[in-house]
Formats: sequence, C-alpha cells, structure tokens
Amino acid sequence: MRVAGGIRPHRNHLLESLRRADRELRHRAVRLSSGPEPEVGELRKSFHDELDEIQAGIVRMAALVTEAVPRATESLLESNLELAQQLITSDDELDYLSVHLEERCHQVLALQSPMAGDLRALSTALRLNAELERSGDLAVNIAKGTRRIYGTRYDATLRGLLVRMSEEACRLVRLAIDSYVDRNAGLAAALDDIDDQLDGLNQDCVQAVFQAHNDGTIDLQAAVQLCLISRYYERIGDHAVNIGERVVYMVTGWLPEHTGSARLKDRQHYQPDDTEEE
Repeated sequence: MRVAGGIRPHRNHLLESLRRADRELRHRAVRLSSGPEPEVGELRKSFHDELDEIQAGIVRMAALVTEAVPRATESLLESNLELAQQLITSDDELDYLSVHLEERCHQVLALQSPMAGDLRALSTALRLNAELERSGDLAVNIAKGTRRIYGTRYDATLRGLLVRMSEEACRLVRLAIDSYVDRNAGLAAALDDIDDQLDGLNQDCVQAVFQAHNDGTIDLQAAVQLCLISRYYERIGDHAVNIGERVVYMVTGWLPEHTGSARLKDRQHYQPDDTEEE
C-alpha cells in the first residue's frame, strides 16, 4: 500500500528517444545558401574578365587622345574653327568613358577585394584613367587656341615644330599604353628618357615663337598663346611618362616616390645627439 503524499522512487532510468531530436545537425556543416556556391576558379575568371574590360576601356581612352591631338593641331595650323568646335564637343565622350571606368574600378574594388598584383592593376587603371582624361583636356585646350588666335599665319619653322611636337606627344602616349597592355616595365621606365626629345622640341618652339614675334610675323597675343600650346604638347608627354611610372609599379611594385620616402625615413631615424662633440 502506498502512503498518500509520498514520493514513489522510479526504479529505472528515464526512457530515451529512439531517434535524436537534432538528427546530429550540430555535427555537420550548415549551408544557408539557396543554391550551389560558385567555384573559386569561376570567381577568378569573372574577376579577370572585369580587369580585361577595364584595360579595354583604358586603351579606348588612349585611342581617343591620340586621335584628338593631331586634329587639334590641324585646326590650329589651318585656322579651322569648325574642326576645333568638333574636338571641343567630342571631349564629352572621353569624359563619359573616364567617369564610367572610374565607377567600374571602384565597384570591382568593393566586390572583389583584390590583393597584391590584382590590387596594383586596379589602382594603376585608376591613375591611367586620370592621366588620359587630363591629356584629352590638353588637346581641347589646343583646339580652343585656334579660336583665340584665329587667322594667325605661321612660318615654315614654327609650323614644322608644332607638327613634330604633336607627333611626338602621340608617340609617347602610344608607347605608354603599349607598355601597359604588354606589362613591359622596361619600356615603361624608358619613357622618361624618350620624353627628353619632346622637352627639347618645346624649348625650340618657344624660341621660334619669340623670333617670329621679333620679326613681326605674329602679334603678342599669338605669341603668348603659342607658348602655352607648346607647353600643352609637352604636358601630354609628361602624362605619358606618369603612365609609364604607374606601369612599372603595377609590374614590380616599385614607384619613384618610394626612394624619396625611404630617404625621409632614414632622416627621421637618424637623430644626431645635440650634445655630441664636433
């Protein structure tokens, strides 16, 4: 007989379920995606396809620059106002490509998080984009010069120098882009020396302008504008050299600025003792 209010001891252990409630869920991986994840190889291919498209955009911008510069020179020498206006208007295409390319680079940086060489390739593309966009602006400045000194007559010496500067500036841009496409660090590094020829032409052109002004063949306003235009050609060459420096960085990871930075660190590291006897 059981006593009321008492506790009846259970003779056996609690019954266990024949099937585990979690079905060993904790012992295996949990996937929250709704479908199969892309393989690493597919992601890498997609990323490099993006890089190829960005490179193609850079090449397209360079082509527009090398088309614009000789046409701007023609508008200047032939006093062709219609051609000058066409060039000024067509710069909108280069600006559009520049904005689109920059946005594309930022998107890839955000979504792909590239590292090492891939990161340098993207940062280089951003810098080349800026250098080429500025080169296009300089070509527009040459075309605008046509309107400012419309009707100016150029002697054979001055005309020849302007044509040569136009050709040399375009050659430097093409060489710079070739070094970028081919990943040719040697050619990219050589651009600084190649640019010396354009620098020399700039000096010759300025002297020719002064001589023409002294001879009375061009007025003061034309002389000032032609000196500026000569400088525009020279600056296009400088942008090509800058492109070469970024290509060297892309391929090797080294920039000229690194040398100056190292010198600064050395100076900061070496702090001479003021109490040290001379």
